[in-house]
Amino acid sequence: MASRMVALVGRPNVGKSTLFNRLIGKRRAIVEDIPGTTRDRLYDETEWDGERFIIVDTGGLEVGPESKRKPTGKRNSLSTASEGFVWEIREQAELAIQEADIIVMVTDAVDGPTGADEEVADALRRSNKPVVLAVNKADNEKRVNDAYEFYALGLGEPYAISALHGRGIGELLDEIVKDLPPEPPESKTDGVRVALVGRPNVGKSSLLNALLGEDRAIVSDIPGTTRDALDIHLTWEDEPLVLVDTAGIRRRGKIDRGIEKYSVIRSLKAISRADVVLLLIDAVEGVTAQDAHIGGYILEESKSVVVVVNKWDLVVKDTYTMNEFRTKIRSELKFLDYVPVIFISALTHKRVNTVLPTALRVQAQRLIHVSTSELNHMMGEAIHRHAPPSRAGKRLKFYFATQAAVDPPTFVFFVNDATLVHFTYSRYIENQLRTLYQFEGTPLKLVFRDHRGS
Repeated sequence: MASRMVALVGRPNVGKSTLFNRLIGKRRAIVEDIPGTTRDRLYDETEWDGERFIIVDTGGLEVGPESKRKPTGKRNSLSTASEGFVWEIREQAELAIQEADIIVMVTDAVDGPTGADEEVADALRRSNKPVVLAVNKADNEKRVNDAYEFYALGLGEPYAISALHGRGIGELLDEIVKDLPPEPPESKTDGVRVALVGRPNVGKSSLLNALLGEDRAIVSDIPGTTRDALDIHLTWEDEPLVLVDTAGIRRRGKIDRGIEKYSVIRSLKAISRADVVLLLIDAVEGVTAQDAHIGGYILEESKSVVVVVNKWDLVVKDTYTMNEFRTKIRSELKFLDYVPVIFISALTHKRVNTVLPTALRVQAQRLIHVSTSELNHMMGEAIHRHAPPSRAGKRLKFYFATQAAVDPPTFVFFVNDATLVHFTYSRYIENQLRTLYQFEGTPLKLVFRDHRGS
């Protein structure tokens, strides 16, 4: 995963989500002609001119004194809920500004420069970050010419674009890439990298303290108490480890108590730098959609994973509770059905001593190498038990297989026609590999290639 970040910022309804979808080349952000539709920040990678970076889509940055004041009291009315909603959108947009390497301020050519645009521009100038000014909805020559009015914002040259029709996007990307900082080199450290990730308030800091045996991370019941992803070096039973802590370590008294509900970008970076990821689940709340999203990021990065169910001490249990809970997790995280699930209480330290040994066991599974002869013998047995499918009278044939890499385990299968490989048969082969060699907690990459001369 890339580490450089570009944030799309602007007042509501200027087309940030449409631009986000255009830049990443797929429709992920919800696009509605209603201000405030984009509530959560969205992240995705894109590439231009050989440079990879992360695009961050934010909600509309509301301006004015009302949007800057955090709501108080219970949200028991529509107006109060709206007030809190605006404040949360502003907070997540400001967090995106803090995290970004480059900010793209998106404006609207139809409306022209507004007072709200001027306030956003003032805030961006104070960030001391490079800002690229995009004037969206420039769908005709008149609007392209009108874009020059945005010089008044004092952010340099305005780039007239149409996110909807793709006009001017290449020039905008050229300017973004020009200002990108160099990609930092990967740090070389000894030891298995284990990242702690999960939703806010699932107990990452408490687990970190329990693993370290000291209060090095601040523990609070306020979600998002800490923000930085830092590396902690330790030795576990003579094995060097690096804990990649997405909860962060800060000195007491140096904490920002703001609620950081939607910040996941540092978790994404931590996942990309890890060998094994500990995905923490709250035992009381169970698996949520956000847990599944984080699990999906782990899978996309082909990282090994252990699901750690924390706060198990708070669950009313009988003889069957743990097995029932494990079954439920595997059902709701179907794409991670090969991962170990362990139950702990970071607060009482119950079974915390199983966390790192499980992570190391999973890492060892990640490095398994299957010899070519073993692999082809396995394939012969698998094909005998379940013959490959055919399509339009043409049957899939396997010639030979080899393991091309470990970390993650990658297998290449040479066949007569790779287009004949159905997902279900690919999954069947993966299950055969896991039956014989386990690969516990580790994703497998299966590559099917046409065999020359077939």
